[in-house]
Amino acid sequence: MTEVKFIFVTGGVVSSLGKGLVSSSVGTLLQAYGFKVRIRKLDPYLNIDPGTMNPTQHGEVFVTEDGAETDLDLGHYERFTGIQATKDDNITTGKVYYELLRKERHGDYLGKTVQVIPHVTNLIKSFIFNDTEDLDFVICEIGGTVGDIESQPFLEAIRQISYTLGKQRVILMHLTLVPYLAVAQESKTKPTQHSVRELNFAGLQPDIILCRSEKEVADNQREKIAKLCNVSLSNVIPAPDVSHIYELPVLYSQRGLDTQILAHFNISKSKPDLIAWHQIVDAIKNPIQEVTISIVGKYTEFPDAYKSLLEALTHGAISNKVKVNINWINSREKDEKLIGKKLQNSHAILVPGGFGDDGIEGKILAINYARTSNIPFFGICLGMQLAVIEFARNVMKLEDAHSEEFYTCKHPIVKLASNQNTDLGGTMRLGAYKCNVSANSKMADVYENSTISERHRHRYIINLDYKDDLEKNGLICSSIAENGTCIEAVELIDHPWFIGVQFHPELQSKPFSPHPLFVSFVKAAVDKNKI
Repeated sequence: MTEVKFIFVTGGVVSSLGKGLVSSSVGTLLQAYGFKVRIRKLDPYLNIDPGTMNPTQHGEVFVTEDGAETDLDLGHYERFTGIQATKDDNITTGKVYYELLRKERHGDYLGKTVQVIPHVTNLIKSFIFNDTEDLDFVICEIGGTVGDIESQPFLEAIRQISYTLGKQRVILMHLTLVPYLAVAQESKTKPTQHSVRELNFAGLQPDIILCRSEKEVADNQREKIAKLCNVSLSNVIPAPDVSHIYELPVLYSQRGLDTQILAHFNISKSKPDLIAWHQIVDAIKNPIQEVTISIVGKYTEFPDAYKSLLEALTHGAISNKVKVNINWINSREKDEKLIGKKLQNSHAILVPGGFGDDGIEGKILAINYARTSNIPFFGICLGMQLAVIEFARNVMKLEDAHSEEFYTCKHPIVKLASNQNTDLGGTMRLGAYKCNVSANSKMADVYENSTISERHRHRYIINLDYKDDLEKNGLICSSIAENGTCIEAVELIDHPWFIGVQFHPELQSKPFSPHPLFVSFVKAAVDKNKI
């Protein structure tokens, strides 16, 4: 059996250069050659996971099938490769030290002094090597930037792996910024030189340098980087900005990233099969029309908080051969007339998930506008719960209807799923659960299946005590959890397209396999645009 090879991806100068997209693209390219791959993320922050982190600081929390709350980059990994990530594919410094202290208290270290080297680095290496049988490549992205104090144990761990396994099984890719100075009208390589020097201080020498840049990096600049960073010129690869992330696999292949990786490992292969990616890019760049979808949320200034949602809408747009323009509306706005004015040119309205009572009433106003104006509406998680609350208030005339998450009220339309403790970390209903879909419903038309499985991330659910009254008034509970304890979807029977779901369908959508709910929702927006 061929020994698994490891690709480590580091970043320098600044964060947010796109290490996750590089890792995803490399995984995609290796798949296109027929290799079996797996991608993992090593995050240096001290949190156990991003589950309790503010979306404005960290972006969305991506939930895996097995219920792990992980970094948003794992969403990129899944969308590009189609491989389901697991709880074993994301580790943080917090998880490492949590396990270290548990083992120390248990007596596993037999009274020895517990240190960063070898105990912390051994745990990191154990994570990297775990469950890698039958794989050709394991791609490991190290979060943060080289030089961060939190990153040092991770860099030391991969240094040890590189030393132990040798270059025949390990390659180090370094993503770095080559800024363009408009005043000087040239790109500057000095930040890259310093970044590589930081890597050298950690005992690591990059084999490939990817030059992130606003403009194309000139050959003479590449030659300078190669000479001063001890990397062959063919391994200094430009990575300029693109108009859409799904162009990256094709771009990196054209720049020779895949062939240089294979050459490093002395592997000879014919050209990769990238036909599907060419088709995806063509669909994005050549839409037949455009629609406007309003997203009403409270993190609208931070699109990364809705990363999977935005990508799922793109996938629905690709399927319908259209372009989706996003109209961001901050739900903290409570002026009904102003919200209505901002929504009036929308072909569809989406209210996503979220936590906390800030911006709740603005979302309810937007839902009311969608319901009463016959505009296609999609409510996800909290968005579904608020749609039921809006319906209870304005159709069933239950003025005190609300959620126990926010207020003590006479009509708790939304209640706690079960007896939970007050520790916010790890108390939610997480991961994939099966649901039964009602026959003769919009959900049944969309899924073309009576049983579905979707990923969840929530603590509160629709109060089943109100189910019969909701349905008598026209809001159908069209999907129920397999164990019967949770309403999973609702829809209006007298509306063109009005669906709310308790789960997060965006987490399973992919460009080559768009989620049916987003395909149907975008189509409803297209139909609205024709009226």
